[in-house]
Amino acid sequence: MTMLDDRTTAATWPAAYPQGYAVVDVETTGLARDDRIVSAAVYRLDAQGNVEDHWYTLVNPERDPGPVWIHGLTSDVLAGAPLFPEIAEEFSARLDGRVLVAHNAMFDWQMIAREYARAESAAPVRQRLCTIALSKELSLPLPNHKLESLAAHFGVVQQRAHNALDDARVLAEAFRPSLHAAAERNVRLPLLECRPLTEWASAPAQPRIGYQASYRTNGWRPSRKRPACPYPNPGRYESNKPLKQGMRVAFSGDTSVDRELLEDRTVEAGLHVATSVSRLTSLLVTNDPDSATSKTVKAKAFGTPVVDEAAYTQLLRDVAPADA
Repeated sequence: MTMLDDRTTAATWPAAYPQGYAVVDVETTGLARDDRIVSAAVYRLDAQGNVEDHWYTLVNPERDPGPVWIHGLTSDVLAGAPLFPEIAEEFSARLDGRVLVAHNAMFDWQMIAREYARAESAAPVRQRLCTIALSKELSLPLPNHKLESLAAHFGVVQQRAHNALDDARVLAEAFRPSLHAAAERNVRLPLLECRPLTEWASAPAQPRIGYQASYRTNGWRPSRKRPACPYPNPGRYESNKPLKQGMRVAFSGDTSVDRELLEDRTVEAGLHVATSVSRLTSLLVTNDPDSATSKTVKAKAFGTPVVDEAAYTQLLRDVAPADA
């Protein structure tokens, strides 16, 4: 690891860089559109990544807390916590005028935007920066894109993984040297637009397995064309090996995680979302491989590898970079 010094000062700092950042982590009841935030933390940083202050809160999700074995927050712990509308104003004050920074920022932003939409409000965020994308821009020699790997690269010690406050601290400490490395090389930061939700349609408190929330006709879903995958197709997925950037992934049937979120995570990982199955398809994701949909029928005919949703979400955690 190369230790960075402070040679990149305000005098040589790229003028196009943001003037402040809000490093955010949220823990949730799950990954679907109708899941809720159970805790949130924000580290406010100045233009050069120095910590100004931090804030943390529990949030009563008004439902089952979900994977307690991950975030450690039980129903009893959350029972007396404030509801999201009660902390929305303070949360906004921490975000206002800053770029939201998170590890897999698309997920954190969508969860935050949905909570504000339920509260009939909007978060004062216009741009976000994903530290996974930044590490790729910097070509950091990481074994994978987990937060713990980024932290280890910069010598940051994790104390309580999946605790929102500690995850935000770790990310803030790893983001500063990343930001300085980018500034020294005048790297363009991978900033993306944050579009707030403008409406929200309530859904069942308990998501149902196989229920596709994004197919609701009265819910919110942005209409957008996905950018083309920048990586060449490396071929088919091979069992017991990682996915590789550029692979063409198709989805068939219902998924327990919101399909839009699953597809967004696929694109963020550098994979191509295929709308049909062909001989070029690297992988088909389906929870019902024996169904007679056109995609599963073609997958069998072409010998396309098939995995279920649970296996695929595990594979998404460690996608191998594209060949140079």
